[in-house]
Amino acid sequence: MIHAPLSGAPIGVELKARRERSDVDMFNLRTCLKLNICNVLNFDNSFKERVESVNFLDSIKQRARSNKKTIVLPEAFDRRTLDAAHTVLKEDIAHVLLIGDEEAIKADAKDLDLSGAKFINPRDFEKFDELSEALYELRKEKGMTMDEAKRLLVEEPLYLGDMLVKAGLADGMVAGAHYSTADVLRPSLQILKTSPGTSIVSSFFIMVVPDCDMGEGGVFLFSDCALVQNPNSEELAAIALSSAKSFENLVGVEPVVAMLSHSTLGSAKHPDVDKVAQAAKLVKEKNPTLKVGGEFQADTAIVPSVGKAKAPSDSAAGCANVLIFPDVDAGNIAYKLVQRLAKAEAYGPVTQGIAKPVNDLSRGCSADDIVGVVAITAVQAQ
Repeated sequence: MIHAPLSGAPIGVELKARRERSDVDMFNLRTCLKLNICNVLNFDNSFKERVESVNFLDSIKQRARSNKKTIVLPEAFDRRTLDAAHTVLKEDIAHVLLIGDEEAIKADAKDLDLSGAKFINPRDFEKFDELSEALYELRKEKGMTMDEAKRLLVEEPLYLGDMLVKAGLADGMVAGAHYSTADVLRPSLQILKTSPGTSIVSSFFIMVVPDCDMGEGGVFLFSDCALVQNPNSEELAAIALSSAKSFENLVGVEPVVAMLSHSTLGSAKHPDVDKVAQAAKLVKEKNPTLKVGGEFQADTAIVPSVGKAKAPSDSAAGCANVLIFPDVDAGNIAYKLVQRLAKAEAYGPVTQGIAKPVNDLSRGCSADDIVGVVAITAVQAQ
């Protein structure tokens, strides 16, 4: 933050005036100069912080533009969704599918340009019967009837959105401005299932920490911070493997994974420590080429000097950019502390492990939040 000089004049003007005064006190002059230099440096750091966070999101948007995908937004009855759709189309981030009656949606968005969007009304959609049949086939063993499949596609836009993704008519879906996380994920898991080779759906945050030389220039992935409450070793390993792929996909650099604990390589004894150590072992077995270390304390994971001292033979120690927390409590607390205390930008929660990209929004999200998640979803779909 930049502070105004003592007189309210620009820094150079104030110093020149003080020098010209015959009774200038050199001590005060040096003090004033020092304060103003500090202010300039503070301004530079603040500007750098803003640029770093903006650059990350801008890079995601640019990648989305380079290979445009189609994202379905099923909550077209929510004004924030319409505002976001307008921005996504204006910035050419993705193709947009809006579920609902086109005339009614446009009446609610008279001040917005949605001319580039495609509207799908289940009541007259030409592929409705085809999608109904497909949904029935997917769920008939669970007791679903054809009438129930048709009802869901007409009355529940999340089901129609997932079926559009399943059928390849859309590449991903973003929802949750109105619906709960459970509402968003339930049909996604029923229809899209988990990714091949993935046993669990989890979430992550991309954290962009200003003025930080740790991680990937201050960029980290934190997981899981929202979904899997208390994973066992196998689940924790699956979360780590998914997170490594997500980091490489979104950030574009090699992931270095740290399995976090209150212990470093057996410095403490507890079943919780054993869980993390076993998870690290499983990750190494399942992906021998992945750089993964642990169990690590947080400073061992990200501070080079500490990593070298505590785990000198581990290539992941001190340079991790993907941090896997032992449970949701730890992950959620950590991301909020880093966000608030370090003034980091937190992008998420982003879902991973579903066969095709589906991301859940906070019900308190803004239109800008939706735009960012649409961009991330589009990149996930590439």
